[in-house]
Amino acid sequence: MPRLDTRLESEGAEFLVLGHLLINRIAAYKTYTNMPGYDLVATNAENHTSARIQIKSRWRTGASGFPIKNFDCDFVVAAFLNRGSKDQAKEVLAPEFYVFPVAVISALPRSADWGKVSVRGLPGLSDYKEAWHLIRDFLDQPIIISPARTPRALAP
Repeated sequence: MPRLDTRLESEGAEFLVLGHLLINRIAAYKTYTNMPGYDLVATNAENHTSARIQIKSRWRTGASGFPIKNFDCDFVVAAFLNRGSKDQAKEVLAPEFYVFPVAVISALPRSADWGKVSVRGLPGLSDYKEAWHLIRDFLDQPIIISPARTPRALAP
């Protein structure tokens, strides 16, 4: 059986996550395609903060893992779309979203071939379901600029 082309569903997952961020009052934007490491940027203009978000979507109902190679982001959102299965043996269900700080995902063991991680059995997995507040809390932390990083005025 040939591999299923899920490019449209993958793009749709990014827009679904974007929509969830927006309805949770988190300003967010889709990046240009093929941005290495992240797909969306969430911002807090008052605090001058941003969060880079990578979306990992799985088409099949019951999926619990995804391949990941690039950890150059602040959050990974696993979008399990639950669209059934190629042989129609699995039921189509509502999508589920899990919001993970990147450190949680990078600490998981990965398969050697695809770099796939599985979140099944992750302690506290239910705490990450629809946990949009993790991104909001991250954005609410003001940036503290040390004197060493403050731009110097140019001498006349």
